[in-house]
Amino acid sequence: MITPESVTDRFLRYAKIDTQSDPESPTVPSTAKQKDLGKVLVEELTAIGITDAELDEYGYVYATIPATSNKNVPVLCFCSHMDTSPDCSGTNVNPQIHRNYQGGNIELPNDRSQVLTPAAHPDLLNQIGNDIVTADGTTLLGADNKAGLAEIMAAAEYLIKHPEVKHGVIRILFTPDEEIGRGVDKVDMQKLGAQFGYTMDGESLGHIEEENFSADAVSITINGVSAHPGFAKGKMEHAIKIACAIVDKLPKKKLSPETTHKKQGFIHPTSISGGLEQAKINFIIRDFVTEGLKEKEDMLKEITEKVMKDYPNSTFEFKVMEQYRNMKVIIDQHPQIIKYAQLGMKRSGIKVHQQSIRGGTDGARLSFMGMPCPNLFAGEHAFHGKQEWVSVQDMQKAAETIVNICAVWEEKS
Repeated sequence: MITPESVTDRFLRYAKIDTQSDPESPTVPSTAKQKDLGKVLVEELTAIGITDAELDEYGYVYATIPATSNKNVPVLCFCSHMDTSPDCSGTNVNPQIHRNYQGGNIELPNDRSQVLTPAAHPDLLNQIGNDIVTADGTTLLGADNKAGLAEIMAAAEYLIKHPEVKHGVIRILFTPDEEIGRGVDKVDMQKLGAQFGYTMDGESLGHIEEENFSADAVSITINGVSAHPGFAKGKMEHAIKIACAIVDKLPKKKLSPETTHKKQGFIHPTSISGGLEQAKINFIIRDFVTEGLKEKEDMLKEITEKVMKDYPNSTFEFKVMEQYRNMKVIIDQHPQIIKYAQLGMKRSGIKVHQQSIRGGTDGARLSFMGMPCPNLFAGEHAFHGKQEWVSVQDMQKAAETIVNICAVWEEKS
């Protein structure tokens, strides 16, 4: 159906384009270089025969695969994001293909300390005989989410070239800034015009994720008391030390990313910045049950208030910002979305694994914006780091699954 080369060649091109997003930037997209990839994608969509591909002012790519069926098939959207994480360099990515993997360790050539082991990456054990793509050890790879881009593009080309595959109208959406939580801020839902969607941004072969964390961000700004260090006794109240005391009071053996798994939520400090007079702590709060966010935020505020009692002349500001919510609330109202994805995977010869995701995707927010949108596997692993990798054959199967899902929706309409 879809050849390994169809996804691999695309993926290698996309991975070499630096699209790292920037959480400190106020612009949309947060980095102009994301549009460099957007322009390439529009050119390639046009080259395969799509006539309305466009890159808008905000860095979003929209395109349409026309229907080949006369049935009233719901309009589907397949979505992936173009940016890579700010957590690790995405400049001068140098992809490496490790052909016919036969087990054991994979040493990355430009930093020999970066070694992929089956112990640290258990899914390597499922990749015997497959081709593994990594970076060279000095950057991330960008499989999150350029694997998804390559899969959607390969499926689009196949559907355009094979009109005998009956399907309804398919909309393509490529977004910027997903990694910094702004991926769908400027999506024009009316222009998109899709009733249901799938993000291609999951991990292992066969995974369907219809449930994710609910998420808030919290910022605590500490206003301390400044004084000359030579004459500070009884006067200075150091904002940085107050911030550190708050972080130190967090639970040590629970409610943190390093102590939780499955459906356990957490309180996670992501940054501390500032100086003597003012300091700021940023947190992310996560829980599969939305009400659990409030419980954790109340705990964090109580910790802050207790610490502040030791600093009577200092004040604090506690701000909560909603990020996204568990898409299961919406997905459960439309069970056919999951059922048809399962059928599409089975037609691709894939064993289905339905599960929750300890994170969030564009699909979570899109679901609450009127387009129910679970997350499907893209084959990416070890996101946001130098050991990121993806299997060529898993990308190929993801592209085949997209085609088969489109056919299933047409048949069931």
